[in-house]
Amino acid sequence: MQIVNKIIFVVTGFIIFTAFNSEERNFKSDLPASIKILKTWNLPAILKEISGISFIDNDRIACIQDEMGSVFIYNLSTSSLEDQVSFAAPGDFEGIAMVNKTAWVLRSDGKLFEISSLNSKAGSAKEYSTPLTALQNAEGLCYDKNHNRLLLSIKNSEPGGKNYKGIYSFDLATRLMTAQPVFKIKMQQELMTGKRKKIMEIMPSDITIHPTTGDVYITDGRNALLLVLDHEGNFKNLSPLNNKEFQQPEGITFSSSGEMYISNEGHKNGGNILKVETVN
Repeated sequence: MQIVNKIIFVVTGFIIFTAFNSEERNFKSDLPASIKILKTWNLPAILKEISGISFIDNDRIACIQDEMGSVFIYNLSTSSLEDQVSFAAPGDFEGIAMVNKTAWVLRSDGKLFEISSLNSKAGSAKEYSTPLTALQNAEGLCYDKNHNRLLLSIKNSEPGGKNYKGIYSFDLATRLMTAQPVFKIKMQQELMTGKRKKIMEIMPSDITIHPTTGDVYITDGRNALLLVLDHEGNFKNLSPLNNKEFQQPEGITFSSSGEMYISNEGHKNGGNILKVETVN
């Protein structure tokens, strides 16, 4: 599948997004793009508040929801919930990343849980602290294979400054998180509608890495947006999502072949997983 990353114009307006690493840069995409839904899986009621997804293998996806300390294994081929593995007491669990056969789960207060096996009903979990707290409301988690690390994105308050939100690195060799973010996303977005200008702040809900390009994909659940950065954290594209189709995009993952999946927390219609592609 060929992923084409461009920006989409909204009605009569536009969105401008800036991202930077060590120095501030301004970027603007010049061609439209849209997100096409290829297939939909409607999830069982227990996953109405699905908050994160990560591909396991073949057609199995590991899911979490933001009230239970459990990993749910969903089979795309059979469209059914295959298993549930409990690892912690109830809490606000927001991100999940598979590292080989090990599952890592992120709680919103910045705590990480390492579940060594998903082959039993009750998994043994090790807990790790990070400098992040509930004030940051950490929601996004993914595996960065090339650097043997996890990447964590925050939804709310950035501890290092008000002009950006950081993406942080948790080293899988040392089991420690960097004090400073590896990427800095500047939250300077302007939505123009007619003569009116609206300043938007992105609220990252999940993060993942494309298996071949290394591009970083970030969903925004509140505003229904899909942000794409390159492997160095530079801006590539910001696409608004149709909020009727993407009611609350809270999770994103890729298969090993580069197929993109986005999960939505449920409202009236319940939660779902969508197989999607980016097209002109």
